[in-house]
Amino acid sequence: MVFPDLIPNLANDLSRLFVKTERHEQLLQQASMLAEQFRPNMRHIDEEGAFPFEHFQLLKETHYLALTVPEEYGGQSLSLYELILVQERLSQGDASTGLCAGWHLGLVYDIRERRTWNARTFAWLCEEIVKRKAVINRLATEEATGSPTRGGKPITTAVKRDGKWILTGRKSFASMAEALDYSLVTAVIADTGKVGFFLVDHRSSGIRIEKTWDMIAMRGTRSDDVIFDHVELPADALVELDQLEFVKGGGSRAWLLHIPACYLGAAIAARNYAISFASHYQPNSVSEPIIHLPHVRQKIAEMDMELWKARHVLYFTAERWDAIPEKRSAMDRELALAKYIALNSANRVVDLAMRIAGAKSLQRSNPLQQYYRDVRAGLHNPPMEDAVVELFASHAIPNGAAIVHNTGNHPSPVR
Repeated sequence: MVFPDLIPNLANDLSRLFVKTERHEQLLQQASMLAEQFRPNMRHIDEEGAFPFEHFQLLKETHYLALTVPEEYGGQSLSLYELILVQERLSQGDASTGLCAGWHLGLVYDIRERRTWNARTFAWLCEEIVKRKAVINRLATEEATGSPTRGGKPITTAVKRDGKWILTGRKSFASMAEALDYSLVTAVIADTGKVGFFLVDHRSSGIRIEKTWDMIAMRGTRSDDVIFDHVELPADALVELDQLEFVKGGGSRAWLLHIPACYLGAAIAARNYAISFASHYQPNSVSEPIIHLPHVRQKIAEMDMELWKARHVLYFTAERWDAIPEKRSAMDRELALAKYIALNSANRVVDLAMRIAGAKSLQRSNPLQQYYRDVRAGLHNPPMEDAVVELFASHAIPNGAAIVHNTGNHPSPVR
């Protein structure tokens, strides 16, 4: 069942809770317009496991993919708060599209904020994004190492030969693999053992895609494997050096907040569908739509309380990041917690939405079953839950001290 008359209004009402300026309103309107164009295609993209090329064409035409590019290079210099605002709304239309757009936007935001690149190279990349509508993503995950945030060193290598780099390796979980114009690829520099990011033009020879993406969630991201077979790169392709600590989380994690924004968007979409369903569904055993039943109203309230909690933590963290740059180096816990809470709340919200719809939520034609599958994927995006827990434990336990067993007398806590 689809209720187009109610869902957009529900979506916009929730999103406007965090609109503070006229610029926010304009950005939200753009994201809302795109999301509502994407929503009818969500099921087809999921069933076919197809990359949403049509969606990305719209993102390019509306200059959405240039939003985080600095203003001086033709973008809008989106703040982290604004990035969260638009990504959460966009992802309500299709989570796969939202996550892919987030990887691209977040990468550009991160480079802009850290300012570790050669200025001329970054200006060139921005021009490619603004004028040629180029799409880029970081490719760091490998089969042998797992998530780069776990600290594994890439097996992919870069060898300097005759003034050029020769890149050889294989990357997995490469979202947008078949749609990428450029990528930032982690590789070990053969003669030093250091890890760097290399800017790779996907028009280069020696690059091929192996279609390995056979998942039940986020199927439209087409996060296939990308193989680099002795790909020749120019000398200036090495854009970031000594980045192992960065990919492990030692660097800025703020750009990764696009991840919880995406999955909260999917959860909000599930919430909106459940409310629309409950507003219209009336079995002959009751005298009015089920939205008036106490147990349904309770579940709706619980959904909104979960969203209220998760979204306030997320937006507060983003706003704090934007407002107090000098505190950023000490915000690891806040950034990690925002994702942790958001993903657990998102999964809880979709579960409640399915309980409202009942067995109908398991029909293949029902979007709730797709929201359920999609939000679970977020549990495996960085930072992972156990890493967040350990981060908090290491801060809470002085000097990382282990628990020492002591059979001696302990002072009573009672005074």
